[in-house]
Amino acid sequence: MNLLAYQTNYDIAQKQLDRTLELYDKGLKSLTDLEEKKLKLQETQAKISVQENKLLSQKNELLNLQIDFSGIKSDYADKLAKSQSDKFSAQSSKLNATADASKLRNKLGGYTQRQEYYYITAPQSGYVTKIIKKGIGEIIKEGTDILTIMPSKYDLAVEIYVQARDLPLLEIGSPVRIQFDGWPAVIFSGWPNSSFGTFSGRVNAIDQFISENGRYRLIVSPDHVEKKWPSLVRVGSGAKAFILLNDVPIWYELWRQLNGFPPDFYEELKKPTKEIKQKAPIKSVK
Repeated sequence: MNLLAYQTNYDIAQKQLDRTLELYDKGLKSLTDLEEKKLKLQETQAKISVQENKLLSQKNELLNLQIDFSGIKSDYADKLAKSQSDKFSAQSSKLNATADASKLRNKLGGYTQRQEYYYITAPQSGYVTKIIKKGIGEIIKEGTDILTIMPSKYDLAVEIYVQARDLPLLEIGSPVRIQFDGWPAVIFSGWPNSSFGTFSGRVNAIDQFISENGRYRLIVSPDHVEKKWPSLVRVGSGAKAFILLNDVPIWYELWRQLNGFPPDFYEELKKPTKEIKQKAPIKSVK
């Protein structure tokens, strides 16, 4: 833009010089005016030369910057390619490390599983009560009983056995009076509810098969409605159970005991409150 401005000034100075020269030839302008116009024209031409040199220098600088830009661009492309290569190498190393870690976890799991074979663990915390297989280095078969344990946390229950002929008299929830060994009690035969020192319970489970002793096993759980069982009762303690049957006359009970008949357990059927009315069958029409 400066070069164009100076070129315009040069054209104006050239025209002014031509007009002054023409007037000088006609004697209208002095030699001094003519020399001033020539000097101004030279100054304008000198400024044009300076601007042309500046323009050429700037073009050379632009060309150098373009060359530098091409070099920087190539350098950036090389560094970017190297960074991507390093990135892919790192990802490959990561995958290899993940695979190695997975292999090590598998080995650790195998070693841990093998290490656990050296120990026999119980399904719950408890105390060892009896060792069945003992000895160092003894080989046992799968499923062989090794020892018995007693749980450290348990719910108390009484295991009692009844004769097969008395089993039909019992059902789940039947009341039971229990006398524990070590707790004094005064028993009134035939009136367990009035006995002193006994505790109440309820039949919680009845086995469906007979035991080896020829009787059926019952599980009696505590009945906390009246009073709680003693806190000092331990697993394995002895107990006696009394189950009160239905009320019958004394002569009938004596006759039953002498003849070995089981107690009465049949219940009278209740008559329906309303009679069921049946409708006459519908005849089919052909």
